[in-house]
Amino acid sequence: MFENKYIQQRIEKANTLKELGVNPYSNSSKRNTTISKYLNVNTDIFQKEDKRDENRNYTVAGRVKFFRLMGKASFLKIEDESGILQIYVARDNLPEGFYNNIFKKNVEVGDIIEVSGYPFVTNKGELSLHVHELIILTKSISPLPEKYHGIQDKELRYRQRYLDLIMNSQVRKTFHIRSRVISLTRRFFEDKGFLEVETPMMHPIPGGANAKPFVTHHNALGVDRFLRIAPELYLKRLIVGGFEAVFEINRNFRNEGMDATHNPEFTSIEFYWAYKTHKDLIEITKEYFEYLFEHLDLPMTLPYGDKEIDFTKFSEIPLIESLTTVGNVPADITEDKDKILAYLKEHKLEADENLNLGQLQGELFDAFVEDKLINPTFITEYPVEISPLARRSDEKPHLTDRFELFIAGKEIANAFSELNDPVDQLERFEGQMAAKDKGDDEAHEMDEDFVNALSYGMAPCAGEGIGIDRLVMMLTNEHSIRDVILFPAMKPIKGEIDLHADQE
Repeated sequence: MFENKYIQQRIEKANTLKELGVNPYSNSSKRNTTISKYLNVNTDIFQKEDKRDENRNYTVAGRVKFFRLMGKASFLKIEDESGILQIYVARDNLPEGFYNNIFKKNVEVGDIIEVSGYPFVTNKGELSLHVHELIILTKSISPLPEKYHGIQDKELRYRQRYLDLIMNSQVRKTFHIRSRVISLTRRFFEDKGFLEVETPMMHPIPGGANAKPFVTHHNALGVDRFLRIAPELYLKRLIVGGFEAVFEINRNFRNEGMDATHNPEFTSIEFYWAYKTHKDLIEITKEYFEYLFEHLDLPMTLPYGDKEIDFTKFSEIPLIESLTTVGNVPADITEDKDKILAYLKEHKLEADENLNLGQLQGELFDAFVEDKLINPTFITEYPVEISPLARRSDEKPHLTDRFELFIAGKEIANAFSELNDPVDQLERFEGQMAAKDKGDDEAHEMDEDFVNALSYGMAPCAGEGIGIDRLVMMLTNEHSIRDVILFPAMKPIKGEIDLHADQE
């Protein structure tokens, strides 16, 4: 894999360093500050008469991102996680022979070095570091891409995320924000009195959502298991057991298609709250967003492509009403199955005649409403047929006490007052099994143990799931879920190892 001539040249330089007694892969660093801290604490240098202070000494480390050799002196730019710093390396400030025999011949862009020196401001007005000691910490044998501003090939960025992070500081910023969102989410719910829990990743029955699961095999038990598509049914078992407010931040897995908003594994928070309703969840969701924006120090209006999202303008609208007021679907169509089928066909959209009324209303919503919801919008009153785990509305039994939150045309959250009637839940599962028999491979499986848990009595409660990946997309103006997942799922490329090749 190292046959490339440029890599071979760098390997030779690494070997030369070893021969000279310099370890090109040192494990000893004396770094005492980061680049950002160095730049922040030395801003007063600009006010000094000679614009330097030789009595100060700092040791910083980073990857060489720029190298300009000028005979007896050189300017380099090194980068650590916190920022970029210009350094000045002069022959006469280093040990005898080091500059010409080691530095000039063997240090290149991509190498990780450590330098010690004092702060000064260059003639061009840039705060820099005047080096008196330089150590090679890691010799890079693969050259970095030529374009200093980053990699343009997105496939390469996703496959070699490490290279993407080296070259694109904005990408690192995105993942810093993602990390902070997860941390702040945990803190928000803990401060509200919720208990963080962990539930199984491998389920005997795929449940908690309508989705196709990944299947694996448990050798010790001799049974198949399903990577979880949602933690919902286990979290509600905990409410049955007496916990009153629980949450889990973790991964879910769905063996389905991939597009700009779907990855086979994704991160979400799900939380369940006893003695509350979906109306309470609307309020806590608004509080959650206010909390995030405050602690991330973001403006409440953010750009998203050619749109702007105003996070001060949350609204609520029932699903059926949204079909006419947002989607411009004629009102006389929305409650008639045959008319909906005809309307979909008229607009050259696939229309499955086996779908029931609630499912067809969901199809209308997906086609004519969803992408028009830019500011945060709670869509409420979902049909029972597409909400197998949600509680029926007391006033409108054919609808449920459920909402989904949409932002920039994408679903961000799903929530409802939980169904705690074990008989109703059993009938819903039986309806889902009937749909599965008709070919719906995403219909919910029967979970008798969950129904049994409900039979012992679950306090009235409400639960919600929020997609962390899509939320980060909104906050960072990214339009592909792969841009907010460090290592997204990718198709194998020619030449990659296929562990199952001999079985085909």
